[in-house]
Amino acid sequence: MAYAFERMQALKDSGVIAILRGLTTAEVTDTVDRLIDHGIHAIEITLDSPGALHSIDVIANRPDQVVHLGAGTILDAESARLAIAAGAQYLICPVLKADVIATGRRYGCPVLPGVMTPTEALTAMEMGADAVKVFPAEPLGLAWIRAIRAPLPQIPLIPTGGIDASNAADFLRAGALALGIGSSLASVSVVRSGEWEELERRAKALRRAVDEARIGV
Repeated sequence: MAYAFERMQALKDSGVIAILRGLTTAEVTDTVDRLIDHGIHAIEITLDSPGALHSIDVIANRPDQVVHLGAGTILDAESARLAIAAGAQYLICPVLKADVIATGRRYGCPVLPGVMTPTEALTAMEMGADAVKVFPAEPLGLAWIRAIRAPLPQIPLIPTGGIDASNAADFLRAGALALGIGSSLASVSVVRSGEWEELERRAKALRRAVDEARIGV
């Protein structure tokens, strides 16, 4: 569907998907405001967060902001359906789940399942995934991204875990479509303690790293 393609293009253009885990709705809204102000518009709210569906609904219905809003830690079809109903524009899983992919396709919502091997990555795409979340990316590393891109260049990869401003450009140059970034950007401790200057510093550094990687600096 056309809008599924447009949603994936928005993630590619963003380069960074900010993963918000463990935050209340009030904390999510405050964090999203600051991330958007610093050029990060792709947001993932994980379903293991308190009031996650309410947070998704609140952010999805803020007409004054451009947000590419996803739901993360989707483990089953019912959670996928509820997240889509709340306003999620894409679904992200830590693992490969056929029922989640099927639900996303039924409702025209892109699904990014978690994979760790070439077989899982190809299987996910054959099931109808729109991209794969390479998780955990930290132990797999850049060599894994480069290696899998050689025989399987058609599979869009979104590494997640252990990525920050210091290595973000390297992952993008290795062939990643975009990057999932959680605690190194918007950790519960930083948000809950109101360290907004630190959050903004991290967001600026990430935005700069992604933009420089994209223009080949």
